[in-house]
Amino acid sequence: MSVSVRVCGAARTVTGYCLVFETAKVRFLVDCGMFQGPKTLKSLNWEDFPFNPRDIDAVLLTHAHIDHSGLLPKLRAAGFRGTIHATAATADLCAVMLPDSGHVQEMEVAQLNRRNRHRGRAPVRPIYTAEDGAAAIAAFRAVPFGRWMEPVPGVRARWWNAGHMLGSASIEIECANGKDAPLRILVSGDLGPDCSVFHHESEAPGAVDHVFMESTYGDEDKPCVDHAARREKLAAIVREAAKPDGVLLIPAFAVERTQEICWDLVTLMQAGTIPEAPIFMDSPLAIRATEVFLEHAQALENGSAISRALRSPLIRPTESGEASRRIAEAEGFHIIIAGSGMCDAGRIRHHLKRWLWSPAATVMLTGYQAEGTLGRLLQEGKPEVRIQGETISVAAKITEVRDFSGHADATELARWLAARGPVPGGVFLVHGEAEAMEALAQRLKDGKITAPDQVIMPVLDERWSLPKGARPKRLESQARRADPARSGRPDWHNQRAALMLAIESATENARDDSAREALLHKLRAALEAG
Repeated sequence: MSVSVRVCGAARTVTGYCLVFETAKVRFLVDCGMFQGPKTLKSLNWEDFPFNPRDIDAVLLTHAHIDHSGLLPKLRAAGFRGTIHATAATADLCAVMLPDSGHVQEMEVAQLNRRNRHRGRAPVRPIYTAEDGAAAIAAFRAVPFGRWMEPVPGVRARWWNAGHMLGSASIEIECANGKDAPLRILVSGDLGPDCSVFHHESEAPGAVDHVFMESTYGDEDKPCVDHAARREKLAAIVREAAKPDGVLLIPAFAVERTQEICWDLVTLMQAGTIPEAPIFMDSPLAIRATEVFLEHAQALENGSAISRALRSPLIRPTESGEASRRIAEAEGFHIIIAGSGMCDAGRIRHHLKRWLWSPAATVMLTGYQAEGTLGRLLQEGKPEVRIQGETISVAAKITEVRDFSGHADATELARWLAARGPVPGGVFLVHGEAEAMEALAQRLKDGKITAPDQVIMPVLDERWSLPKGARPKRLESQARRADPARSGRPDWHNQRAALMLAIESATENARDDSAREALLHKLRAALEAG
């Protein structure tokens, strides 16, 4: 039986994960994620799928993060009527995350349409609504770890712990091959680090024909996280930030990252290592996700200690918009944890607008910041940024703790693949930026984990055949939705924002009004000549 795959997301970028597998009889997806980052890349979320959703028979979901699950409501609204198979914890998390994602889109589109009316522009529609998110949950079916099941005729699958987040999995797939041995495929999903304090180490089978492996940190070697050392780093940041009029802003992913940070902060406060201060969990999604974590605490390492910390009165959930706005009335040092982790959406943007200009504020980044996101601009030390059309000077202290990462580094990725080997077919590197993929590919070749011609770094919408025990072959070219060379890179929207900031800075710093007028005359002349 011939099998092919089309890489419809996470191709030389870290978001939008979506693989379309096709046999002679069925089509199924592994993941259906939302694109994040530069606006050009995010615009793909509004486009039609590069396949007919009605032709998809099932979805196999690795985990609940929005860059893997975020377009499932759109898929169902567009005609998909199959089953979405995921672990029980993943299904429970998606039940809160997908309706919340729809609600966020409705709110942001409402704000955008108010601005569009003032500018005389046509209104836009959300990618999907909260109602669509809730409707998608009806298609979920929970699967246990380590047990074979048949999602579609002729295909078996089983889920293995990936150690990345609650419920996360690598998926082993077998496609029937007539009287011969089945074709065996392994999709890593996102792999957690070996030293995770929340999760057991990842597991996966060997003796597979083809592997699809994430490469987020494929160009980095991060030391194994010592939990006590991580807490001391966090404690040092809190102690320095704890000015009488100060605030510590922590942009954090609502699921996993928020709960892990809260655990550390509460533990440090209860031990007297840092001063006690209110911890505002300013995210409806994080609040509901925390409830899921408490329900599944037995699946986590240190589950009892985590449960106690997450129930602490030091944590102040602010679910409503009104409660969120009242945080501005807080007196004395306080901590605000809000989404999103890359500062590109959610309530954190409002807190950043209020505090970035102040030297009394500290912003602590805790995770991967994709190119073109506000978080990456802050990470790079930009003196000014634009948030919702406003220019904000950055006087706050920007710091970073990378020890909260939920992703394996280059050494761990290479070791994970070596344990699966030998792999006779293709090793597809996905879910990574080009530099990370290229560095990991070189590491795999230098370490003789793969042959020189074995590593494949697909571009968006590229299609490959997957033969049994042999190298994949690229199939005939199909229309692509984006320039593969620019996918995930800062785009013209980022360049325009940078230019606006440069113009504002140059005019404000010019020696007098005559110099300002001369500068603006040159700019206008350049535009008219262009």
